[in-house]
Amino acid sequence: MAIGAKAAHLSFVAHFLAVAGAVMVLVWCIYFLGGLAWEATNKALIFNIHPVLMLIGLVIIGGQAIISYKSLPWRKEVKKVIHLVLHAIALILGIIGICAAFKNHNESGISNLYSLHSWLGIALISLYGIQWIYGFLVFFFPGGSLGLRSSSLPWHVLFGVVVYVLIVSNASLGYLEKLTFLESGGLAKYGAEALLVNFTAIVTILYGAFVVMIAISPPPQEDDNAYSAI
Repeated sequence: MAIGAKAAHLSFVAHFLAVAGAVMVLVWCIYFLGGLAWEATNKALIFNIHPVLMLIGLVIIGGQAIISYKSLPWRKEVKKVIHLVLHAIALILGIIGICAAFKNHNESGISNLYSLHSWLGIALISLYGIQWIYGFLVFFFPGGSLGLRSSSLPWHVLFGVVVYVLIVSNASLGYLEKLTFLESGGLAKYGAEALLVNFTAIVTILYGAFVVMIAISPPPQEDDNAYSAI
């Protein structure tokens, strides 16, 4: 299945949404929530690392990795390295972000893994890691046979998109969960911070939607420089 819009055109919108989302989550966590810290007496500052790294890492950089094959005009070998490296960066940032949430909970006496958001988060970061390892071994080094790579590619693309959609969905759950906690603590439901969180979630969802549209759009040219549209 493919859509008619060109990946390069859609990617401009995706890049804009990526920058907007990154700025919005940083404004939220630094200006409204007080900043970021790995060590702090105010344990909430430790948790603030979590939404920043999950959005910038798994959602934004992970999305850029997905669309790199479609949005970049370079040779296949170059795009393969970019795709691999961006996914590795996204995975590392995602792991650090999850560790920040655990660190905050442990140092604050809060139970771990009690919500659907946390359950899905652990499952999705695990699937993301498995996907990266499989892609590295089959498509990069040592590399599978031509038959294995040809038969694996459609499933690798499909599985990656499905995991990414679930990551964006779980990020939305995370916004909802955190905002619910804040509002239970007295945050104004129609105040600036609540509106910022909701609009950040909307931008996140829109960015994810454009990443998926780019993934299923035709490549710049029908050759071996980009994987075929799903």
